[in-house]
Amino acid sequence: MDKGDFHDSIFVMDGHCDTVLDMVGLSISPRVEGPRDFFARGRTGYVDLPRLVEGNVGCQIFALFTDDSLVPRAREHTWRLFEAMEAAFDRDEDFVLARNRREILSARAEGKVAAMLSIEGGEAIGESLDELRAFHDRGLRLMGLTWNRRNALARGAGTGTAADGAGGLTRFGRKVVREMETLGMVVDASHLSDESLGDLLAIAERPVVASHSNSRALVPNRRNLTDAQAEGIAATGGLIGVTFAGAFVDAEPARVDKERVLEHIEHFLAVVGSDHVGIGSDFDGFTEQLGVAFASPAELRWLTEALLSRGRSPGDVEKIMGGNWLRVIGDVCGGGGGSGR
Repeated sequence: MDKGDFHDSIFVMDGHCDTVLDMVGLSISPRVEGPRDFFARGRTGYVDLPRLVEGNVGCQIFALFTDDSLVPRAREHTWRLFEAMEAAFDRDEDFVLARNRREILSARAEGKVAAMLSIEGGEAIGESLDELRAFHDRGLRLMGLTWNRRNALARGAGTGTAADGAGGLTRFGRKVVREMETLGMVVDASHLSDESLGDLLAIAERPVVASHSNSRALVPNRRNLTDAQAEGIAATGGLIGVTFAGAFVDAEPARVDKERVLEHIEHFLAVVGSDHVGIGSDFDGFTEQLGVAFASPAELRWLTEALLSRGRSPGDVEKIMGGNWLRVIGDVCGGGGGSGR
């Protein structure tokens, strides 16, 4: 079996994209004008159903993100994004919501692409566990406690000045973590401040993920993870989703490329091992001015082939490209275990 055939034989899963913003006309990229049709192969943007199929992506996690200007209406805005995703599921039977590992693999067996839904920033639930439960009841299975801001749950990575004050997880944030673990929801640590992440790791009883974060040892960005933080996430049974977002790949946009992304993957493999590394592209969640490593999910096969060429075993490559995400989803959300090949 050649390397390209191997990519098509494995289960591929991406832990983070912001494509729903494009779908409702709120794209982060100035190149995308107006709502973008998710079911047509686009010439702008990064993720759509044809390109997910070309990349053999079995499951894509879609983030429901609230920009700073929308924070006062975060709940309503998040429900708008949620309903846009539901409308997409209703439009095409080959694109389906998954709530656990079993539903992901069922979609795969039927030749469909599965989607899981995640909130990026706890402003969407305000200070209400009932709001968290309402999102869960409709099918949401992951949540990032913060974006870069401070909210009622915790302090985000963008609050690093003296004027921002200190503090990690709040009392309410700790309740949210406990409730998410009880409900079977994955806690996402990307965008947490160092103090907040330390607090989370101290209380976590289920696997924690950093859905789209890179190595601070390679790029000293506040959003990237130290080796100790990566080890702490791995100790929970969780994973780090290496991201393609330019600023976290390299500080110099001209140096952002596929090989540089591979360096972050290789670094984390050396630190935490092959059971705790995955992909979290952040497609449609960053601006091109900061550098572009991959143009679409269709290019993910390059990553599979490059890992194999560097001597990584087929089993390890399968974990990195999707198996580890499947394991974490199974452990937290239910539906069994295993890589899903």
